[in-house]
Amino acid sequence: MSRIIKAGVVFVLMAAGVALAVNGGKMPGIHDFSMTDIDGREVALADFKGKIVLMVNVASKCGFTPQYAGLEELYTTYRDRGFVILGFPANNFMGQEPGTNAEIKNFCTLNYGVSFPLFAKISVKGKDIHPLYRFLTDKETNPQFGGKITWNFNKFLVDREGRVINRFGSRAKPLSPAITNAIEAALKSP
Repeated sequence: MSRIIKAGVVFVLMAAGVALAVNGGKMPGIHDFSMTDIDGREVALADFKGKIVLMVNVASKCGFTPQYAGLEELYTTYRDRGFVILGFPANNFMGQEPGTNAEIKNFCTLNYGVSFPLFAKISVKGKDIHPLYRFLTDKETNPQFGGKITWNFNKFLVDREGRVINRFGSRAKPLSPAITNAIEAALKSP
């Protein structure tokens, strides 16, 4: 094995060791974060431990906004089996989420009957990126599924322990076989 490869392996093992030491012997995940919900209450994402989570950056004035209907259907179909959707409004793409938290909640409720948890508006990219989305998109903390958010309605599927297990782009419809099959498989895992 070359010296460069050996050095890379050592670095990865050291980084994993630091992450484990900082997080009480477990790899970091979404459960290490707290967020403000759409009504201004603090929510520990650890409250969702044991559930399969689909995290979506959403917007009210986007060509993909009708995906709210599919997300709500997905949520009502699987919620009794331990599945939840977490919606994170973001105004990062051409100002397509200009509303206040109250306006966003009202829009989602009236137009799409959204009952899954919505959170306060955050930034999902750029210099002011929220730490949760920095974690999700960073190739060091999420090597397999990291990478910049490309547009509204990017989707991260998270396992019961808070680790990202899949990612879907904006064009992936919530009720597509790719997403429903991934959710079904995750729900069957212990």
